[in-house]
This record gives sequence, C-alpha cells and structure tokens, in this order.
Amino acid sequence: MEERDDLGPPPTPHPDLRHRRIVLKLSGEALSGANAFGLDPEIMLLTARELAELYQLGVQVGVVVGGGNIFRGLKGAASGMDRAQSDTMGMLATVINALALQDALERQGVPTRVMTALEMRQVAEPYIRRRALRHLDRGNLIIMAAGTGNPYFSTDTAAALRAMEIGASAIFKATKVDGIYDRDPVRFPDATMFRRMTYQDFIERRIGVMDATAVTLCRENRMPIRVFKLAVTGNIKRVCLGEELGTIVSDEA
Repeated sequence: MEERDDLGPPPTPHPDLRHRRIVLKLSGEALSGANAFGLDPEIMLLTARELAELYQLGVQVGVVVGGGNIFRGLKGAASGMDRAQSDTMGMLATVINALALQDALERQGVPTRVMTALEMRQVAEPYIRRRALRHLDRGNLIIMAAGTGNPYFSTDTAAALRAMEIGASAIFKATKVDGIYDRDPVRFPDATMFRRMTYQDFIERRIGVMDATAVTLCRENRMPIRVFKLAVTGNIKRVCLGEELGTIVSDEA
C-alpha cells in the first residue's frame, strides 16, 4: 500500500506556489457542518474536493483532524471521567474522522495515508516521522490522527508538533470565520479583523482559535499560522498561491 508506482508520478508543483508543504488543522466540528454531532457527507465531499485541488497544484499536505464532533476529552473530564481515559477516547474519535476523510479523498483520486499516534495497524499506519516524509515525497496526502498519542495535549498542539517534524512552511487553521477578530464577529457586526498578529498578542488576548501551548510551540520554532475561512470555495488554494487571506500569526505584527 505504500508504493504508488501504478498511479504515476505526483503532480508537478505550480510555479507560483508560496507554500510547498503545509499542515492543515481541521476541527471535528468543521466536519459535522450544521450538525452538533457526527459527519456531514456534503461537508466531507466539499473538503475533499478542496484538498484534491490543492493536491493537483503540487502542494504536499499533512492534515491533522480533531474529534470534537464525536467525543471531546475535556468535556468527558468535566463530567467526572478520568482525564487520561477521556482524552484517549477523544484521540480515538479523531481516527474515525481521519478514516472518513481518507475515503472522501480517495474517491476524488487523491492517494491518501492515515497515520496514527496510537498504534492500530489493522486500520492505519503508525505515525513515524521518516515514513511520513517519504509518503509526502511520493505524492501521498497524509492524515495524522490520534493527536500526539498522549493525554492532556490538544490536536492543535499535535498540528504544531507535526508541522515542525515534517518541515511544513506554515500551519493552516481553517475556521468558520474569515480570520482573527478583536471580538466575536457573530455577536458584534463592527468587529475588526486582524490581518497580522504576533504570537505574543495571540497568547495575551487569549484567542480561542488555537490553544496557548500550540501557539507557544509555533513561536519557539517560528512556525507561521494562517487562519482563514474554510467554507469559501478555493480559499486554501488562494492562500497557497500567496493571497493575503485571513490572519497571519508570526513574529511580526
């Protein structure tokens, strides 16, 4: 299953690409659409089509998926469950989402590998950094599931860690809004969106888009974070081609 010789060579990179290798962080809630639970087939199809277009541009893509549409570890702990046990259940939820996304992608003709931080060889490969790099170089899109494999760490932190490990040029955080605002744009129509923001501002303002541990890790390794709206068709492609969509979180304001 690792070889793709019968599928031909991977797509030639588009000459105008600004991002050759990225990590896309998808929340579980984004895959559930308007539903509060589960997977929305239409959203899965649209997401797969967006990623297929990105793949055809020659972008090497690693996806980190959340599991909040099925089970959220923090919510389980808040109801009295053991935190480590609850977080492990949340990690398993991300694997369900990863397998569903793999199916949607392969129906779009994108060769995909699911790699998990928790070993479950019957359904996916174990995440091994060198193997992940080899998959990317061969033209496979990789979906990295089960977070870091450890309780107490979010899938945002897993995305930051994996981005550093595979040498991504940026983390793409796809959200339900256009970028990072000074206040909730749903409740306050006059909210102002930041075009650029420093890591420190992000942490001090307690922006809820990503957790502080993930952003601190990005700051220490100077990994840019691109925050933009997922639901607009072509947004991921436009960002990879250099358009200044959404908000950039980096060392410079």
